[in-house]
Amino acid sequence: MKSKSLQLMIHHPEGVPSNIRIKQPGIAIKKIYQADNKHYLFVDLDILPTAKPGMYDIVFSNGKSIQYELKQREKSSAIHQGVRSNDLIYLIMPDRFVNGDPSNDQFPDLQDKVADRTNPYARHGGDLAGVISKLDYLKYAGVTSIWLTPVLENDMPRMKENIWMMSGYHGYWITNHYKVDKRFGTNQTYKDLVKAAHSKGLKIIQDAVYNHVGSYHHTVKDLPMKDWLNQWPSYTGPDHREEVFFDPHATEIEKKKMLGGWFVPHLPDLNLSNPYVANYMIQLNIWATEEFGIDGWRVDTYKYCDEKFLNRINAALLSEFPNLTVFGEAWTNTVPGSAYFTQNNLDVPFKHQIKGVTDFPLQSAIMDAINQPFGWTDGITKVYMTLAQDFLYKNPLTNCIFLDNHDMNRFFSMAGENLDKYKIGLGLLLTIRGIPQVYYGTEVLMKNYKDPNDAAVRWDFPGGWTSDATNKFSGSGRTPEENNAFEYFKILANYRKESPALTSGELKQYIPKNGVYVYFRISNKQKILCVVNTSSKEEQLYLKDYTEMLNGNETYYDVIKQLTLETKDNKIPLPSMSFQIFEIK
Repeated sequence: MKSKSLQLMIHHPEGVPSNIRIKQPGIAIKKIYQADNKHYLFVDLDILPTAKPGMYDIVFSNGKSIQYELKQREKSSAIHQGVRSNDLIYLIMPDRFVNGDPSNDQFPDLQDKVADRTNPYARHGGDLAGVISKLDYLKYAGVTSIWLTPVLENDMPRMKENIWMMSGYHGYWITNHYKVDKRFGTNQTYKDLVKAAHSKGLKIIQDAVYNHVGSYHHTVKDLPMKDWLNQWPSYTGPDHREEVFFDPHATEIEKKKMLGGWFVPHLPDLNLSNPYVANYMIQLNIWATEEFGIDGWRVDTYKYCDEKFLNRINAALLSEFPNLTVFGEAWTNTVPGSAYFTQNNLDVPFKHQIKGVTDFPLQSAIMDAINQPFGWTDGITKVYMTLAQDFLYKNPLTNCIFLDNHDMNRFFSMAGENLDKYKIGLGLLLTIRGIPQVYYGTEVLMKNYKDPNDAAVRWDFPGGWTSDATNKFSGSGRTPEENNAFEYFKILANYRKESPALTSGELKQYIPKNGVYVYFRISNKQKILCVVNTSSKEEQLYLKDYTEMLNGNETYYDVIKQLTLETKDNKIPLPSMSFQIFEIK
């Protein structure tokens, strides 16, 4: 690796002698730190230029030894491609997607022993083998990147929060950062998935959780030191208001609660300002990137993490993997709030260096666009106003834009199960700036609202289990409306990935009028016209109003209908509640 320094955490329930040596040459011990808890020893190492790949014996003063392996770095240029604005991300919760290997559905040695599809809050049995089996389906649909919710071990029991039962099927209660949960497969299965995806031109994004761990993690059951976790006299959670970081009138206690409060009682909050905790987290993410060959990271609960740590880990990852993409989940209510957590043009007390965040303000604006009546600040105007604030970002093209995810109501439900509204929302997502992300099943109109638990928006993909009555992966298993939606999705997604204007072109937007929103995407090689009509009646687009972008001699290729439009009287009819996209030639 570029960094030749390494910090080992050595843990043994009977204690670790502090006098150690390394038998083979090539690795030098720089410093040894005996933790508060004598069960832990932290050892700083220098990897010398003479070091060779292989096993190294760490010998303790009591005569016992352990082996540590130095591996050869992967040299293939096919790994760590990064995820860019020409990609389309497909978010998968592996437990709810496809059960490709029923043999890993139950393990008596785990806290949560058996998959149970009759229980919406339990594990259902989906796995990495299932994801591998659907790579061709995803590529056919136009997907280029797959974001998996965490696949690392969550050896936690089922539990209750208020009246709701919960389990770790989603992956965010990590108990072992170096081991894939065996209900999903093995570390090798994960490598096989990445290799198979890369062979088909697909990328893999791993979900990172810096902020907390599951309460059954070994560093929680046996704390290395007193300040390994953020501790409080009694349970204290965050207030979830990001404003405390940039509000000039904010109090210190509310900022402290945001950074150190426990998200929920069973998720201990890591003290990322502790250098040993920080090193542990940085090294494991560098290791995972190299070991599995992934292309990017989505960072969960980003705004709750120590800010200096965030810049440090981002810099460390990009130092080792310059093409890697990292974007943070910053669930914020405003564009300034969103911009604060990424590279920005703001005069604020702390400057984040991550290149992109999940764009919640734009998601909210799109929902208002399809559901609110048009007004000066309402309806489709919300999209216009949100994009007008892009000057706050260094590069808004690096934001991850989306319609829904695993923590929100399903998009088709938010669209009132109205296919016209669905097409407007999806059309906006796939044609405005940013890296678009869709949630599994969006392409076949999966729907539901939170109840208020998340389980209802995490239903199994129909057809992912051999016992399923219907198979939505196949056109024959979908309804006519679902096939209509899938074809629309497929046409737009596949067109987008080959369109220089849509993936990296300049965005030019016009002020919405009468519920009609017009914008262009322009590159050196291509010009695209997009028109949204959210009115309840047909409108007309008069081309003479757009002479700044048009010269009057163009032809208009309808991307969805896949035909050249015949313009009459220099105008284009706009059906009510519609989205249209034209390649101008």
